[in-house]
Amino acid sequence: MSPLIRQHRYALGVTLRRLLAQPFSSIANILVIMLALAIPLLGATALMSLRPVANHLAADPEMTVFMQVDATPAETGAVADRIRRDHASEIHALRVISRDRALAELKANPAYAQALAVLPDNPLPDAIVVTLEGEDLAKRSAKLAEIWKTWAKVDMVQVDSAWVQRLEAILRFARATLLFLALVVAVAVLAAVFNTVRMQALSQREEIGVARLVGATESFVRRPFLYLGAISCGVAALAAIGLVAVVLDPLNAALADLARSYGTEFALRLPQWEWLAAFVVGVALLGALSARWSVTRNTRF
Repeated sequence: MSPLIRQHRYALGVTLRRLLAQPFSSIANILVIMLALAIPLLGATALMSLRPVANHLAADPEMTVFMQVDATPAETGAVADRIRRDHASEIHALRVISRDRALAELKANPAYAQALAVLPDNPLPDAIVVTLEGEDLAKRSAKLAEIWKTWAKVDMVQVDSAWVQRLEAILRFARATLLFLALVVAVAVLAAVFNTVRMQALSQREEIGVARLVGATESFVRRPFLYLGAISCGVAALAAIGLVAVVLDPLNAALADLARSYGTEFALRLPQWEWLAAFVVGVALLGALSARWSVTRNTRF
């Protein structure tokens, strides 16, 4: 066995003995970190679960190009062909609704049938309904509307993007809030581990001093504390994942009733295991970093 592996094995053993020597203090510290981590983890779970729903809702934003009343079917077809030709990469679908078809659909509705029956002529214009695709739909739809309004025989362009803008604003706010929570939790984890390692280092100050007198290096002294921070935070991250998994059951039960009232199905699910593994490793590294900072500041003689 190489000396480096032997030293890490020794440091890991020392760390586990220290944790077991103070079980209540160790468990309390892990619980505090776990609760702090569970908040942003639950927020990330909700945001990632909402993303497919948001993508589905935003997949079919429509723009309606209303022609002038005196526009002929040929002129309407020319505008539709121009939209297909000039903006093919931005369009998912396009359909033309003739004024006669629109009037027939309105007359089929009893609420409008009597009112339309007294009109001498058809007041409705031809319409071109364009379904967009891609990202940044709110800005793109407004830009396209400004372009299409200038074309001949186009009366107005109705942009069905207000709800898209609200949805994108909500998601941006959620991401910003989640980032803020993550930063706050990172500071809380740093503080908790820093204080724990500081208390450990001060309680073993004499032991560390003797070890240095007999030739112990800085790395040898720091290594058990680094393991302490990494193990505490890693176990807390795993516990936070378990806590969120348990909490999701009652949350999904409540969400199911709400979703059914809107005629849809929705449930919160934990992120993929790759993301969770990165979360645990990242938190463990954060704990090791905080431990290194603390032990460096509190073991100087």
